[in-house]
This record gives sequence, structure tokens and C-alpha cells, in this order.
Amino acid sequence: MNKTVLITGANRGVGLALTVAYLEAGWQVFATCRDIANAEELTHRQDVFPNLTIAELDVTDHQAIMHLAQSMESVSLDLLINNAGYYGPKGYGFGNTDAEEWRKVFEINTIAPLKIAEAFYPQLKQGTPGVLACLSSKVGSMAENTSGGGYIYRSSKAALNSVVKSLSNDLLPEGIISIALHPGWVQTEMGGPNALIDSQTSALGLKKVIDNLTPADSGLFMDYQGHYLPW
Repeated sequence: MNKTVLITGANRGVGLALTVAYLEAGWQVFATCRDIANAEELTHRQDVFPNLTIAELDVTDHQAIMHLAQSMESVSLDLLINNAGYYGPKGYGFGNTDAEEWRKVFEINTIAPLKIAEAFYPQLKQGTPGVLACLSSKVGSMAENTSGGGYIYRSSKAALNSVVKSLSNDLLPEGIISIALHPGWVQTEMGGPNALIDSQTSALGLKKVIDNLTPADSGLFMDYQGHYLPW
């Protein structure tokens, strides 16, 4: 029987590359994006892959998350990838932090992954049980922060790592592995043109890491090459 994955923020960048990687591996893929009408690259994949289902979802709309989970009540999830993310403003320095933008980044990067985990917990439990993978970032690591700045995005990912750690303690007794993943510095709209790797390299690396996870990895922080990262 085909394995099944739900991927958020699947219309571009690493999310789209992950979607393609799992489709090509024969998985049943449920992919979400905020606006299907503007997700041509994703919707075109439906012509090639009958195993792709696309759903419109704003990850900050908790009622919409619950509706989607209810509509997928009978689906067993082997994997849930919380990929949807938002960087927020760039180039601001100390003294210029936009509190409204900070709240928005937290809503998307930190609160949404937990609300999605809560909503799809029954489907993950029905899976093998499944894996809950949250795309974090190395800039959320306290140990790695030697340059300062980036208050908004850094803090949202550090908080996400804390969420993943708690999820691992709560869900591992039921066999669900929770992991925080750093996708690398990727050439996307968020990563910019100077980034080191393309989204396909990141996605294939992440998939390999996820494929090889064991319960001992639950609650840890890893990069797309399988290296463990410090908190």
C-alpha cells in the first residue's frame, strides 16, 4: 500500500520540491497552499501525478485546519511535513523591530505547526505510526547564533524547536517521531540568490533523513545531510 504524506506550503521552494520528491517516490501526497489559483507549478503536477491531492489552506486559520483534518478523517498519515513558513522583514536592525510582523511570523512559523499537529494527530496515529517533521532553521539555534540580528525569524524558529521538543515527549510514547529539520540555505524566494543549494538538493536530502529516522531521533534537530544540530 502506498505511503501518505501531508505537506504544507507546497506551492513553491522547498515545499514544492518535497512534493515532487514524494510523488516521484510513489507516495500519496496531500499538498496545501494558500491560493490554488496562483499555484500553477503545483497544479500542473496533477496532470502528471494522479497521486497528488491539493487543498487550499491558510495555516493561520485554525478553523480551516480543523475542517481539512475532518475532511481527511479516514486518511492514515505516514508523514506530516510542516513546511509553510514566513521570513518577515529583512534588513532591519536592533531598534527597528516591527511587532506586528513579529506576531505574523510567529503565527505562521510557530503556532501553525502545533495547531496542525494537534488537528492531524489522529491520522498520524493511524499511520505506521507516522513522523511529524517541522522545517526549522539553523538560525533558530542558540549555539549557532554568533552574529545577532534577525530577531523575528530567529526567535520564531527557536520557539518552533521548543514546540518540537515538547511534541516528542508527548507523542513518542504512541510511536510518533517528531523532528526539527534545517533544510540548508536554499535558493528560494526566502533564501535569496546567494544561497548555497537548490530546492531539489534540499528536498532529496530531507527525504533521505526522514526515511532513516528512528525513535531515538525524536525531539532532535537535524539538517538535510543528516547532521545533528545544537539547540
